[in-house]
Amino acid sequence: MRAATVVFVHGTGSSRFSPRNRQVAAGLQREGFATLLFDLLTQDEQRHDDVDATYRFNIAMLARRLGATLVWLRQWADVATLPVGLFGASTGAAAALVAAAQTNTVGAIVSRGGRPDLARTALGSVSAPTLLIVGELDTEVIRLNQTAAAQLFCEHSMAIVAGATHLFEEPGTLEEVTRLAAGWFGHWLISGIARTGDASHTGHRP
Repeated sequence: MRAATVVFVHGTGSSRFSPRNRQVAAGLQREGFATLLFDLLTQDEQRHDDVDATYRFNIAMLARRLGATLVWLRQWADVATLPVGLFGASTGAAAALVAAAQTNTVGAIVSRGGRPDLARTALGSVSAPTLLIVGELDTEVIRLNQTAAAQLFCEHSMAIVAGATHLFEEPGTLEEVTRLAAGWFGHWLISGIARTGDASHTGHRP
């Protein structure tokens, strides 16, 4: 019996077959989470996007599709009552934040190498505790995440993974992402700690 569900929101040029997201999902499953990986784009849309990036930065559209997926998820008896977390990568992190700002059904968010800055004005409306994970060597994305974090009023933290670049391809870095994500989701989804809607935040690195 799973204790919570984590929905993966892939990013730029990726899909449900992303090896990095699948590796993290497998790690979360070992920790007792149910996981859902799905495609935000149709096959035809993905082909167009691979050529000219037509859809990957259409955050509003991606967020709407994620929102519809969260509604669909509640139709399945095995997971209907479980707390839900979102794991977003790259532009998928922005879609996760925008979708979470539009519903009260998301209990926690984790961003991996994400672009939370693309959520723009929705950042101030996010109430789900949010963890921003960035590679130590991904300096521009660190800056963008710091800018976005300053606009969050929910409980949030930023974790820097030592020696990691944007794709976390270095040995041991995805394992560290999995450990951080499992800890964050476990704390907020499973431990039963109430969410806060005030401006409190944590600045430490978990």
